[in-house]
Amino acid sequence: MKRRDLLKLAPLSLAGQALARQALAGQMVMLPGAPPDPDEKQSTTPPPAGSADITLRIAPVTVELAQDRILSTIGYNGTSPGPILRMKEGKPISVDVFNETDTPELVHWHGFLIPSEVDGVEEEGTPFVPAHGRRRYQFTPLPSGSRWYHSHAMSMADLHKGTYTGQFGFVYIEPANDPGSYDQEFFLAVRDWEPFFTNQMVDMDADEDPNAPQPERPAVLNTAPNGLEVNSTTYSINDHALGAGEPIRVKLGQRVLFHFLNASAIENRRIALGGHKFQVIALDGNPVPNPALVETLSLGAGERICAIVEMNNPGNWILGAPEDLIRNAGLGVLIEYANQHRQPQWIKPASLAWDYTLFGKPASSASAPAQSTAQNIDMIFEKIPGGAGKFNTFTVNGKPYPHAGEFVLHQGQRYRLTFRNRTDDGHPLHLHRHQLELVDFNGKPVSGVIKDTVVVPFYGRAAVEFTANQPGLTLFHCHIQAHMDYGFKALFRYA
Repeated sequence: MKRRDLLKLAPLSLAGQALARQALAGQMVMLPGAPPDPDEKQSTTPPPAGSADITLRIAPVTVELAQDRILSTIGYNGTSPGPILRMKEGKPISVDVFNETDTPELVHWHGFLIPSEVDGVEEEGTPFVPAHGRRRYQFTPLPSGSRWYHSHAMSMADLHKGTYTGQFGFVYIEPANDPGSYDQEFFLAVRDWEPFFTNQMVDMDADEDPNAPQPERPAVLNTAPNGLEVNSTTYSINDHALGAGEPIRVKLGQRVLFHFLNASAIENRRIALGGHKFQVIALDGNPVPNPALVETLSLGAGERICAIVEMNNPGNWILGAPEDLIRNAGLGVLIEYANQHRQPQWIKPASLAWDYTLFGKPASSASAPAQSTAQNIDMIFEKIPGGAGKFNTFTVNGKPYPHAGEFVLHQGQRYRLTFRNRTDDGHPLHLHRHQLELVDFNGKPVSGVIKDTVVVPFYGRAAVEFTANQPGLTLFHCHIQAHMDYGFKALFRYA
């Protein structure tokens, strides 16, 4: 069976333009004691003096999902997830990264508007952190909101590298003004573990609406046998499986702010909380124009959602995946009201619907495709089953990465990317170092929804717009590791 399986970005003020100029001063330099990489052009920048603001150590760690389930992986500072990093918007920061493993590594700052030299991506020219070496990242954190950091190393057939490891963690960039209208705050990362290759994929996207539009469905489907893909049967929220670790303790009447992250390398996921609704206030760290109430959250790999829950239904509840198989295998956490001594309850949500446009505002006539001033770039995504031997190949506009000279941007120009997904997977599409405004989702126009990662449903279509204001190389890719590894990426260049 095939798998189907918090500041809105506005035109920059003068202060914002100054911050953007500061961000361009970002740099990454080798510190004393790091062995030189013979394949890398060495910087002539003198090593920085003094200690950094933040230190990250990449090293083997153990993760105790439950008393009878302890895993070995690679993490940051002895844990996985790594430490929650809090930064101030517009305040320059330095991060020392020590790599205590035998493999060169990269730390990607996902959702940041920073230069390519420090973005943490090989394709953009960021230097590796050498094995048993160290490097210093220096940049100005922009924009505010929920971001994250993770490895951006290629994995290919090695399931012990890249985002299959425990190298991930939250970053929260504090805005200049934050009213903080909540009583408690929790950072929850959805995660799968112990990946394996298989061509017998269980359909985990059964909750997708079969009646949803499929504007990109090919007239003739490719029925060739599927190549190997990655699956998992072990899950957690943060570092514990459902029922292990401490519950989230709340009190009646509290407003609780949840920062959710899908840190999976494999799948898109959904989350629900029995007896409660989520008021979505931000997507990918950016406040939404319409903070709507929903029963279920949907998170593509790499996506973040910030949501407020009014604790108005006393009891003990389960927050977790709607699918019984996934939730019972660990993807959940207990929510415990004070002075309640009941068995935890799970109530399947009445609706699994998820629609980005619910959180936006009606599109103006200026954003209609026929009248938009943005220059359109069509991007067609296809899968070649078994195109890479045992594995599938994914193509962008008819070919896998690289796309030399194909995607060229001009400074200050507005662009519309039209994503045409002609595969049977929902793909979380991430554009580095830029913010995307969703303008159309399966034929529904919208405005005001600002993201850095957008899931395009299987056989679906979406359009986003952005302004080319971050000079340098910019990587675009599907955030599912195996898809990216086997062709699903492209490199944007500035003219």
